[in-house]
Amino acid sequence: MSGTVVHLHKGPTPNHDPATVTTLTVVPDAAAPPLPLWVRSGRAIKTAVTHDNTRTAARAVARHSLYLAGGARIVGRRAWDGRTAARYERYMRTAEAAGNFEAAAEWEERGQRFREARHRRRMDLLHSPLDVAKGAGISVGMGIGGLVLLGIAMAVATKDASDVVTPLMAVVKFINLMITIVQVVWGPALTIGPFLALLALWSVGAHQKAAPQWALPPNVRTGEGEPITPSIVVKALRDLGVPALRKAITEMGDAGASMLSPIVIAGCGVEVDVTLPSGVSTNEVQSKRRKLAENLSRHEHEVFITIPAAARTVRLWVADSGALDEPIGPSPLATDETMTADYAKGRAPWGQDLRGDAAALSLYQRHLLVTGLSNQGKTAALRALALWLSLDRSVQFWLADLKGAGDWRYFDGIASRLIQGPTDDHVIQATEMAEDAVTEMNRRLEERRTDPAAKFPPLIVLVDEAQVAFMCPAKDDDSRPYGGSKATSRYFMAVRKIHNQGRAVDVLMWQGTQDPTDQNLPKLVREGAHTRASLALGTEQQSRMALGDKAVNGGAAPHLLRQGLDKGTLVVASDGIAIPAGQASLTVRTHFIDDTAAEAIADRAKALRDGVTTLHAVERKEEHDPLADIAAVIGDAPRLRTQDVIKRLSALNPSAYGDWSPGDLTRVLEDAGAEPYKSDGRMVVGRDRVARALANRDAEGSASDAG
Repeated sequence: MSGTVVHLHKGPTPNHDPATVTTLTVVPDAAAPPLPLWVRSGRAIKTAVTHDNTRTAARAVARHSLYLAGGARIVGRRAWDGRTAARYERYMRTAEAAGNFEAAAEWEERGQRFREARHRRRMDLLHSPLDVAKGAGISVGMGIGGLVLLGIAMAVATKDASDVVTPLMAVVKFINLMITIVQVVWGPALTIGPFLALLALWSVGAHQKAAPQWALPPNVRTGEGEPITPSIVVKALRDLGVPALRKAITEMGDAGASMLSPIVIAGCGVEVDVTLPSGVSTNEVQSKRRKLAENLSRHEHEVFITIPAAARTVRLWVADSGALDEPIGPSPLATDETMTADYAKGRAPWGQDLRGDAAALSLYQRHLLVTGLSNQGKTAALRALALWLSLDRSVQFWLADLKGAGDWRYFDGIASRLIQGPTDDHVIQATEMAEDAVTEMNRRLEERRTDPAAKFPPLIVLVDEAQVAFMCPAKDDDSRPYGGSKATSRYFMAVRKIHNQGRAVDVLMWQGTQDPTDQNLPKLVREGAHTRASLALGTEQQSRMALGDKAVNGGAAPHLLRQGLDKGTLVVASDGIAIPAGQASLTVRTHFIDDTAAEAIADRAKALRDGVTTLHAVERKEEHDPLADIAAVIGDAPRLRTQDVIKRLSALNPSAYGDWSPGDLTRVLEDAGAEPYKSDGRMVVGRDRVARALANRDAEGSASDAG
């Protein structure tokens, strides 16, 4: 029917039946009547009014007009504040509303001093006309007298009596000239003056952006970065969409200011406690974090809401706009080459909290779990702790990197065991490493039972990408799975045993895992860690898995961190880090240690140690060669104390050497002709003697084979 106009006609049927029929008549467009002029004009006006250019021009006109009105208001207020004590009254009320009564008293005293000074000025004005008249008379008399004396001096010099009045006449002519200039300028000044005054008012308004948000240009309309003041916080809470909160603020005599504690600077932002009115719960505010941030002219990631110890109170930390996107600087590990570590008493410099204070973590007898989404800085955060602890020469490391990308290659020469790779075989080796740690733990526990004062070197069993181990489908010869979370799962049970008893004898389990679920991070394992830290996660449920319900209920929200943008920022729940009273967690921006710095720190750690020999695979067969193992643990050192040799053998193969005594070591060495000897009053094992014994044994073996 395009291009036609349809007309409907109703009429009787041909046989005069009372029923009617409808007739369609098709009329070409050319025959259709044109639209009325008022319709076309209305459409044109509507298009013109709604056009972007029209709206932009209208906003510009309104903006500049409002700049003028706003400038007049600002200038008037400044003048009023300058002439009255209104400014001091305003500051005093603000301080009282914030509960800062000392500041309120100070402002009251300043206001009183201002009133006294103003009173003295007004009293002086009563006497000023007489003083001015007297001063003016004296000044005029002295001036005329001076001019007459000057004229007399000129007359004497020129011998012309008419020069006596020459200075007086010069002054009269100058005054006449000034009057003439004023007469010429006065008229144009009266004409131009009002325009200059309006221009000055407009300039003040434009500088202060004294116009509504809708009238401002897009580049200044957002209001981002404006300072946080009590009125802004109260307005943001009022507009949060909680009816009970809005009603309570409206009914308060101080417009809600009494809810706020003093706003204090906290690092790269400010902090304020808000006491909520009756009928408003803390979770109603927590659940509206994004809206609160937008009301404060901030992004969601720039506002953190936690629950302090006080009842019915939320603590708001609001970052300076854009501050969290700035780097925090290098790690002290990279900048201070003299730094060392102390496992028992020291704290690892991990980063900075949101206040800008150093965030240092105690690792003493604490199992550790770090989790987060992929590529968010989990390995870097975990490695930073291990690098610091490696600067304590007493700490031993058994390390399995189940990603195998080389992130832990610098620990070759620091760790006694270093497994790197993502395959099932690497998982099997990592599992048997954890089981050997259980054996070592049991040996230490047995020794502790016989000698309660026994001390042991800390042993850190570190597994990065532990989810690979939990998800491994491989089974051993007895059909026991290496992965999984059942009572028959070998890796799971080894970790559980270390969590249960390892802390008492300094055998600690550190794990890094990503994207936690009940399958790749079982509940019993994640709850066995004393220190739990999480980078950005996808959901609140994952945050609860990573940190626990208590931390999340207290405001911990790693699921609200921005994936990819908040790399290295994690939320920590631990008693090993200083957390403000009442909070259950702390947000930390960790220092990033790049590969170059990591290698340099690792070299310093190796220099503190006596040539640690790193085993790159766990030997699973029963056969072992004690003499060859002794040579391996001595490494490049010319000699090593017998006690240290036994400790290193125990770390190398706990099942074979875990119960060795000095007598066992002496027996093996004497049989090989490399018996220990005294050096500086202590029994030591010589590297050259052991190497010579191995060479002689190999030569004898070759001769026997040839015979």
